[in-house]
Amino acid sequence: MRTRLIFALFLASTATAFAQELASVVAAPHRVDLTFPAESLVEAVQQTTVGAQIAGRVIEVKADAGQQVRKGEVLMRIDAREAEEAARAANAQYANAKLNYERTKSLVAQKFMSAAALDKARADYDAAAASRAAAGASESHATIVSPLTGIVARRLAELGDMATPSKPLFTIYEPGGLRVTASIPQYRLSDLRKVTTARVEFPELGKWVDATSVKLLPTADTATHVSQVRVNLPPVPEATPGMFARVHFVVGQAEKLTVPATAVVRRGEVAAVYVQGGDGRLSLRQLRLGDAVGRGEIEVLAGLSAGDKVVTDPVKASIRLKSGK
Repeated sequence: MRTRLIFALFLASTATAFAQELASVVAAPHRVDLTFPAESLVEAVQQTTVGAQIAGRVIEVKADAGQQVRKGEVLMRIDAREAEEAARAANAQYANAKLNYERTKSLVAQKFMSAAALDKARADYDAAAASRAAAGASESHATIVSPLTGIVARRLAELGDMATPSKPLFTIYEPGGLRVTASIPQYRLSDLRKVTTARVEFPELGKWVDATSVKLLPTADTATHVSQVRVNLPPVPEATPGMFARVHFVVGQAEKLTVPATAVVRRGEVAAVYVQGGDGRLSLRQLRLGDAVGRGEIEVLAGLSAGDKVVTDPVKASIRLKSGK
C-alpha cells in the first residue's frame, strides 16, 4: 500500500513537471504597434530579361534557373551560320568599296575623273564600313551573355528551340536588392502618407523583417482605384521574386492585452488558448479576439485576464491535456 502511494505521488509530481515544461507567456497589457496589413509580392529591384537579337536555333545551354551567374558569363549559344555568311558578304563588299575608293581617289588626282565620282566612291565606302560593323555585331549576338551578376530566375528556351529577335531567353535578378509592392485602397491613402515604418511577414518562411524604407507611389490604377506602395527589404536570402508576403504598416501605438498568434487554437469560428493554472493544470479557454497587432500578436477583447499564463505551443498542450499528465 505504501509503495502504491509513493508511486502515485511520483506520477503526480512528474505530470506537474511535464506541464510546467511547456513554453508560456504571462498575459499583460502592454504598448503595441497598431498596423494595417496588406498582401504583397516580392520583386527584385534590379531585374532584367535577356532576349535574342538574331534568329537561329539554340545549340548550347550553359545556365539554368536558380544558378548564380556573373556579368559577362556565357548563358547560351545560338546557331550563327546565317549571321556568319552575312558578315562574310559584308566584309567582301567593304573590301571592294575600299579598293574602289582608293582607285577613284588616284584617278581624280590625275584629273581622269570628276570630284563627284570621288564623293560617290566615298559614300559607298562609308556605307560598306557601316554594313560590315553591323554584320559583325549580329554575329557576336549569337553568344548570349549575362548583363549583370545575379541569379537566373527563369530559363525560357530549351536546347533545340528556335530563337527569334526579341524572344526572351532568361530572367536574371540581383538577390541583394529585394522589395515588396502592395496595393492600397483609396480610403487608406491618408493614413499611408504618414507611414514611415513597416514590418514584412513571410508566412511560408515563418519570418518577419523590418522594412528599410516605405514609398507611396504618386499614381493610382484607373480601373481598380488603388495605389501601390513599395517597401524595400534588408537582405533576406530565403526570399525570391514572386513569393507571397504580408506588409504590416505601422500606423500608431496603443495599450492592449495580446496573445501570440501561434498560441491561438481555431475551430471554425471559435478561437481559444491553453491556459496553465497555478497548480500546473491546463485548460482550454475560449477568447474573443480583435485585430492583429505588433509582431505576430492578436488583441484579446474578452476571455483572458492580466496575469493568466498562456501556453505558446497549443499542440504540445493538447497532447498533455489528453494524456492526463
